[in-house]
Amino acid sequence: MAKSKFEYVREFESHNTCLPNCFIVVRVDGKGFHKFTEAHGFEKPNDRDGLLLMSKAAACVMEEFNDISCAYGQSDEFSFVFNRDTNVYKRRTEKILSVVNSLFTSSYVFFWDKFICRRLKYPPSFDARIVMYPTVKNLRDYMCWRQADAHINNLYNTAFWGLVQKSGHTKQEAEKILCGTVSSEKHEIMFKNCNINYNNECELYKKGTMLVKRLVHKGKGDSYNTVYVPLNCDIINDKFWNENPHILNSDLDTPVCQEINEECQLVFVKTKKICDDSTKKTKEKKNRNPQRRNHVKAETNGVIE
Repeated sequence: MAKSKFEYVREFESHNTCLPNCFIVVRVDGKGFHKFTEAHGFEKPNDRDGLLLMSKAAACVMEEFNDISCAYGQSDEFSFVFNRDTNVYKRRTEKILSVVNSLFTSSYVFFWDKFICRRLKYPPSFDARIVMYPTVKNLRDYMCWRQADAHINNLYNTAFWGLVQKSGHTKQEAEKILCGTVSSEKHEIMFKNCNINYNNECELYKKGTMLVKRLVHKGKGDSYNTVYVPLNCDIINDKFWNENPHILNSDLDTPVCQEINEECQLVFVKTKKICDDSTKKTKEKKNRNPQRRNHVKAETNGVIE
């Protein structure tokens, strides 16, 4: 930056940094999404396409930041977990927060037409907050909290809209029926009044979406794809964390899977080259051969990969 007499104004800037050795969690949350979903005709209690769009936008954020180990989303929110040893943007709070939020929002708008068949009437907005968790237990408890919140909200919403859409109650009547009820009572109301067995509801709605990294071998050679796979699974119990230890420990390698389920329509693919030592040496040999380089250049129209 050029020096000038006006440069002193930079001294007014302040930079907050995230505490070292802490997991950084950025939670993006829809602002005024009740009004937004009403205006755009989202299905109640859950709009599958809208949820898939949220996960696609989250996958775009994960692709941008290698230090995000996982992301969990439900309803109109997504939480992004940065490795505790990340030094992205020198751990500057406002920088991380603003870039994640703006990229998520712009990706949501960019992919709107790919998931939603209705015209976007006005731009959505998201707020965001950043929280630091010093221990693995703190982080796991946070993720459990968000999934428990997803279950509680979805159970109520499914019962509420079941009473409205299937039993013909008004919204006021549905609220009165559900007021003060516990989970078992909501299950019974849905089963008897709405012919809904909540246990058979889609796992996407009940458990939310956990986005995790996987490596998939492209075929021959040493090339892999990094994919971000949506899982609608229980993250409160130990099973998920035991199967994905790399989320909590950035020193561990990303798991390799043989294939991706066809239902994972959101998989965001990024090519990643992984070479062993022998392959590297072979490439270095080829690069030292000028005739070989000229031959490759001619074949690729001047582009050397």
